[in-house]
Amino acid sequence: MQIALIIVSLLLILTVLLHKGRGGGLSDMFGGGISSTMGGSSVAERNLNRITLALASIWVAIVVSLGLLLSAS
Repeated sequence: MQIALIIVSLLLILTVLLHKGRGGGLSDMFGGGISSTMGGSSVAERNLNRITLALASIWVAIVVSLGLLLSAS
């Protein structure tokens, strides 16, 4: 379970870093402020959002199950 937590954590970090910046903050410092003015998000961005939410849900489930396993022993 701990190895799965490490793998999912790394994948979650990677997917969060792949997102486009929403303006302001650290993303502008590294060139993230230069973006197109299209209003909608692309299909790739929507799929990345879905993958990120799925990984976050898996991460929460692993953390809760590890907590339950450790408290039971």
